[in-house]
Amino acid sequence: MISPEYQQEYYQALLEKKTEYEGLFYVGVKTTGVFCRPTCPARKPKFENCEFYATAQEALLASYRPCQRCRPLSHPNHVSDVVRILVEAVEKEPEKRWREEDFRQLSVDESTARRQFKKRFGMTFVEYARARRMGLALKHIRSGQTVIDTQLSTGYESSSGFRDAFARIMGAAPTLLTEDRVLKASWIDTTLGPMIAISSEEALYLLEFVDRRGLEREVERLRIKTKSAIIPGMTEPIRLIEQELNTYFSGKSTTFTTPLQLLGSPFQQQVWDQLMKIPAGETRSYAQIASALGKPSAFRAVAQANGANQLAIVIPCHRVINSNGELGGYGGGLTRKTWLLQHERTPLQAIPSSTSNPLIHEQGEYNS
Repeated sequence: MISPEYQQEYYQALLEKKTEYEGLFYVGVKTTGVFCRPTCPARKPKFENCEFYATAQEALLASYRPCQRCRPLSHPNHVSDVVRILVEAVEKEPEKRWREEDFRQLSVDESTARRQFKKRFGMTFVEYARARRMGLALKHIRSGQTVIDTQLSTGYESSSGFRDAFARIMGAAPTLLTEDRVLKASWIDTTLGPMIAISSEEALYLLEFVDRRGLEREVERLRIKTKSAIIPGMTEPIRLIEQELNTYFSGKSTTFTTPLQLLGSPFQQQVWDQLMKIPAGETRSYAQIASALGKPSAFRAVAQANGANQLAIVIPCHRVINSNGELGGYGGGLTRKTWLLQHERTPLQAIPSSTSNPLIHEQGEYNS
């Protein structure tokens, strides 16, 4: 989301429909559930009902759908037929996972769709469809509204679209769940963008940025491993990690004491343990971690275990770089990785640095 210091400026640009702000921001309107471009001709919302986003993808992940008047997913001076057809198709079935056959039925070339979406909006059509689908589930997590309120605020006359989208990602329709085998999920706003936290009443299972590539698959793997459904809700571990993230991003601490549930193989857990031993402000290479484990040739396996980490920041996989000094990969994006490393090299304002966590629940890969 756009930082607060720009929001008043962008709101004024929205009121005046200033064309020079095209592409700089999108505005989500809480009361209608749509997001618009700065020059939208529709009646202007109150400031308190606006949320500002730097990209269309951020607005989609926040569950907003494209405005039908200003068409924010089209070029200001041209409405592409391909874009229009595909956006309308997604709105008819937002829970659909797109396949090659679906494009053929619409007489749309898949590569053309990918190219047009990528050029205009910085994301492929499949990424757009996924963001819309994921946004529906994340909205319920973020707001904690009842199912019927969420359904109506996202524009569905019947509940089927929302329920299907939620069930495909979280494992069950929200009204069909019982207290058995349930994990709870909450939306956490941070300096680097919103994150999703999933936990039991005892420990944190997942903490990821909501726009992480592959997040939907991560959530699916989590619920299958734990044989659980995931519903919106708050737990004590989520309250604690939200507080600790606030102190982390404000530069007051790098300590995390939230109880963790690590769902990984013994080797993966050994790698993650090594990650938590890297002091804030320092980095290690994959090869160095492999050597510390007594397996110097296993650096590729270390890299895979690093990528399998589902607890961003708390298990600091961002502190691992290539042997040549390059940053390497990061699920949350290299821009965030760079920011995190620079942030941790800044002297703390208060509490001494530590990332040790004595409250890890040491269970095997498939235990819940």
